[in-house]
Amino acid sequence: MASSREIIPVGLLYSSRGPYAAIGRAAIDGALMALAEVNEDDGFPFTLKAAIRDPEGVSERYPTQAEDLARLGCRHLIGTITSSSRKDVIPVVERAGALLWYAFPYEGYETSDHVVYLGACPNQHIVPLLDHALPRFGDRPFLVGSNYIWGWEINRIAREIVAAHGAEPVGERYLAVGSTDVDHLIAAVREKRPDFVLSNLIGPSSYAFVKAYAALGAEDPAFAPSVRPILSCNLTEADTDEIGAPGAGLLSTAIYFDSLDLTENEAFQARARARFGEGRRFSSCFVSVYAAIRMLAEAIRDAGTDDPAAIKAVATGRAFSTPFGRLAIDAKTSHAAHRPHLGRVRADGSIEIIESGAAVIPADPYLVRTRLPADPVHPADPAPVRREANAAAARLRVIT
Repeated sequence: MASSREIIPVGLLYSSRGPYAAIGRAAIDGALMALAEVNEDDGFPFTLKAAIRDPEGVSERYPTQAEDLARLGCRHLIGTITSSSRKDVIPVVERAGALLWYAFPYEGYETSDHVVYLGACPNQHIVPLLDHALPRFGDRPFLVGSNYIWGWEINRIAREIVAAHGAEPVGERYLAVGSTDVDHLIAAVREKRPDFVLSNLIGPSSYAFVKAYAALGAEDPAFAPSVRPILSCNLTEADTDEIGAPGAGLLSTAIYFDSLDLTENEAFQARARARFGEGRRFSSCFVSVYAAIRMLAEAIRDAGTDDPAAIKAVATGRAFSTPFGRLAIDAKTSHAAHRPHLGRVRADGSIEIIESGAAVIPADPYLVRTRLPADPVHPADPAPVRREANAAAARLRVIT
């Protein structure tokens, strides 16, 4: 009986209100579904009890609420979305001897013994995205981003990838997190006429920019998605539900889209739609957090304890079945290997997968093993032209 099973507390730390609320709500829904499944399954000799904290997107609340969860006995925290909040929480879990399960794409250049990194890192998102885009659209992007670590670092990596093609971005602009004042961004893009726009905006900033860019494209066909598209490393179905039809044509990369054709995903979606209804779409925000809870539960069952060190050993010593396929965590970096997918947003907000990685890519969070293509290809000249200088620059510089 469930009443005789050990109760293990786990902390959930997501913002369901504030500047990236839609993403946070999807994450919480994914966590709660996984918790319900574990607690309904007598194959687990314990139940997981969620202690939920909602920082409402306020940076200062993340570490204090993480400390509160640690004091409640939560040895595992599933949470944080932005890189700023993750970096604020890491010292807390390190002091408490706890483990943070981080389930979102991020900019890399980080490892911690107290974090399991389940999201994609740069060699699993921005590198394959630009590998697809540069030969097809050109090598003169305009970079926009939210004004914090994610936007800065992904745009820095993008600049180096473009430099390896012997080119450079035509512009770069940032918005404060939550700001929807995008008119000056649109004016700059219109003036510079880039080959494409790389957007690292989040939340309402992203929604406002995509809608304004669609209006620009309706006014000037030179900015139609088929001519000068927006590309993103972080836009999901949780966002397209907020954007609506103006998002059509946008290209995004992720480890999961709702349309993913896998047996594991089919079974997952059948269960998920039984809980949330047939009309619900599921994003990587939902599914990655769902997978984190399931992995944690299976690791606790295997280890016979929720001790973070024992759980870390189990989590990095076996593969797990997830809706996006078999998942393994590297013992040295604590990062997951992933197969990236490229999706195109449809007018109804769904995302069609148009290209997938040929294989699972091991994480390279510091980009020390990742080589860049050194052959610039321009739309007017489809034949690659090798430049020796580019070949020498084909490896990203490591910033120390």
